Amino acid sequence: MSSFRRSSIGERLRDVRRRMFVGRGGEVELFRSALLAPGDPVTVLFLYGPGGIGKTSLLDVLADVAAEDGANVVRLDGRHVPPTPGALLGVLAAVLGRDGDPLRELAELRRPVLLIDTYELLESLDEWVRDTFLPALPGDALVVIAGRRPPEAEWTADPAWRELVRVVSLRNLDPRDGRAYLVAQNVPETLHERLLAVSHGHPLTLSMLVDGVRRRLAAGGDAADAVPRGLGDLPDLVRVLLKRTIEEAPGPWHRMALEVCAHAYVTTEELLRVMLGDSGVSAAEAAEMFAWLRTLSFVDEGPYGLFPHDLVRDALDADLRWRDPDRYAELHHGVRAHLLARIKSGGDEREKQRLLADAIFVTCSRTSLAVEVATARMVEEFIDELREGDGAAIVEMTRTLQGQDQADLVAYWMRRQPHAFRVFRDARGEPRGYGAYLELHEATEADLATDPGADAMWRYAQRHGLPRTGEQVMAWRFFLDGTHHHRSSPSVTLAAVWHVLDILTRERVSWSFVGTYTDAELWGPTLAYLDFWRAEDADYEIGGTRYVAFAHDWRRTGVGQWLEVTTARELGAAVRPASEDLSELVLSQAEFAEAVRAALRDLHIPERLARNPLLHSQVLRRESRDEHEPTDALRELLGRAADSLRGDRRLHGLYEVVDRTFLRPSTTQERTAEALHLSFSTYRRHRDRAVTHIVEWMWKREVYGQAPDVEHQVSTG
Repeated sequence: MSSFRRSSIGERLRDVRRRMFVGRGGEVELFRSALLAPGDPVTVLFLYGPGGIGKTSLLDVLADVAAEDGANVVRLDGRHVPPTPGALLGVLAAVLGRDGDPLRELAELRRPVLLIDTYELLESLDEWVRDTFLPALPGDALVVIAGRRPPEAEWTADPAWRELVRVVSLRNLDPRDGRAYLVAQNVPETLHERLLAVSHGHPLTLSMLVDGVRRRLAAGGDAADAVPRGLGDLPDLVRVLLKRTIEEAPGPWHRMALEVCAHAYVTTEELLRVMLGDSGVSAAEAAEMFAWLRTLSFVDEGPYGLFPHDLVRDALDADLRWRDPDRYAELHHGVRAHLLARIKSGGDEREKQRLLADAIFVTCSRTSLAVEVATARMVEEFIDELREGDGAAIVEMTRTLQGQDQADLVAYWMRRQPHAFRVFRDARGEPRGYGAYLELHEATEADLATDPGADAMWRYAQRHGLPRTGEQVMAWRFFLDGTHHHRSSPSVTLAAVWHVLDILTRERVSWSFVGTYTDAELWGPTLAYLDFWRAEDADYEIGGTRYVAFAHDWRRTGVGQWLEVTTARELGAAVRPASEDLSELVLSQAEFAEAVRAALRDLHIPERLARNPLLHSQVLRRESRDEHEPTDALRELLGRAADSLRGDRRLHGLYEVVDRTFLRPSTTQERTAEALHLSFSTYRRHRDRAVTHIVEWMWKREVYGQAPDVEHQVSTG
């Protein structure tokens, strides 16, 4: 009877794991090279990376590689080793299964390979391991250390150790390896991209998502619904990831510092000082928090500050958003306010571009922004003025991607409004894309007759809210990337940066249009987030291609309100959709003045005041308090306008005229004149001067969003 050997469950598990293992080819080859040439040059391979990155799985593979090559593999795990020299030697002796000195036993092994896992739990022994334990091993030994944090500086500061140790940072799986893993797991190909996007290629997260997909499909669920939109949809998974990925923060301030680091694209000591200051954290303590963040394995350093690995960022952010929505909103407002303050404070334009690009990149993951923007990351590219010699490249770029008719119009507008163009340059300064933000209020009839796009957007503004004197009408008429056209590219992000910077800094704009795209379905979510509605009757056709238009009227929703609306969308709060609200009136200066006069006359006639157009004005929305009824808010605002008369000694005497005539009338105007000891003609002249002042006070707040200077233009004669 022949005998046979049955494999153990452990062996079967190992076989399955090896079969499912993907990626890490570079690390495996580095190990194999060191194994084939013992002691020359790599003696210690130091692997580090955050929890769940696959360190243990990689050690399993390295152990099999070593065993297949005839080496003797010895494994230690910091989770099972008390952090004392004696305990480590005792565990090593137990693993070797021999009595006596474990170092001597190791020396007797042929080609010993020592694998030490979870080294972060043994860091208190680091000096002893480096200076005593490892030097006592045989010269042909190969050691692999795996932990969450990089080695202490002493490993590379010592020239001798620097020669013998190789440090490797383990990263997430690249898309190719991630897809290979999903194929090995028999996951439908239609789900691959979403799974990779949510997991960022983090092995543990990918594995847990695959498990969830399998269970959903096994239960008869729809494949399209088996993948979450983001980690925020999976609080249980986030909890596991946080437990595996980060250790418990030493205290509440450390936790807050982590939350700031996850929410901001890059974190500086200044940002921590600002964000933690309201919680009583001193500048010195904020500096300590910053230094602590730098020690974490999942936090990297860049030229502008600290940033966490993408998965850790998502997990921390999703956890706080689910656990404490109010704290999350407070954090979001604080980081956003700090960023806007830095952008508005002036300084280098390239720095402003970088700050805003960072904000847009992070914001994309928290909103329904188009994937074309969410994946576009600029690094060395920048926005620049039109230079001599750019014109030919831009025209040719346009002709190739959008046709001769569009290229001819680009050349036309570069002659007419060269200042409206910006070029998106790569690190070498070469044009890789461009955009043009035309000043339609400066366009001539000939310009509009030449360009159907400019004409369509200008006529839309005339039909839906005539620009008032001095107001600008702006149109994003051209945009493309020379390689990717309208698809994901750094040019897309640069165009968004330019757009938002212009919103924050340009004054007296009535209309802004975006008429550069051809795919309304793709770009609709992005423009809706920016509060631009679909303006179909501003669409136009060039060379057989239809371009779709979006619009925003800044007199209906000013920059301050725009910031509030976009912030609310980033937080997922209920907010009105981006749409043209024709109930929001845009009055001409003459119409506005008549509405103010009517409101003063009707101030104490509720049914008439309730029909006054000022109830739908920008100034009332901006100045009124939420708890006030619209008519009460209008009365209060007119009272403040009247009070401004007291601020000018030349007009001070007119306040009493307004008070007795409009604010607190008690009799006819003729008797009011007698009570003020004025002739009726003098009374009327004072009344009209006062009303003119009030109209101008209100108009300047309507148009500029601020109170007028007391040196107004009202005649004092």
